[in-house]
Amino acid sequence: MATGARKAVYPLFQLGGPQLRIFRPNFFMLAVRPGVPQPEDTVQFRVSMEMTKVDIKNYLEKIYNVPVAAVRTRIQYGANNKRNHKNQRVKKPDYKVAYVQLGQGQTFQFPNLFPEKEQDTETRSFDDFKNKYMEREKQRQKGDPRRGGVPDWFGL
Repeated sequence: MATGARKAVYPLFQLGGPQLRIFRPNFFMLAVRPGVPQPEDTVQFRVSMEMTKVDIKNYLEKIYNVPVAAVRTRIQYGANNKRNHKNQRVKKPDYKVAYVQLGQGQTFQFPNLFPEKEQDTETRSFDDFKNKYMEREKQRQKGDPRRGGVPDWFGL
């Protein structure tokens, strides 16, 4: 071991003594896109069933430094309409949904992960060619209107 490098030595555990460890909560928060339009300052999360409103507020404020004005929660019951191979009902698990209203002047908007790309002239011309070809093929395969819906392979 080099003379200049020192190994960190943690003190022995003593009841009530300070520790040099950081404990993160064993919770999860998943931001989900809401099914109905929400105000710009409201974010919808799927959270652990054990989390309370106070836990959610502290989690966001302490870990992510996000100002929180209000928290509303509800429990979404899982669907109970599927059956397995033994014809027994299979229930999806319940989960908790939290609606977090952000602080004054804060807004949240989901990023557009798949933006529409502008087509360049090559791809546009290829699409035009493909559309014309498909139109010609449909006309060619349409058949003779005088045959009254009888296929070509059936001789008259």
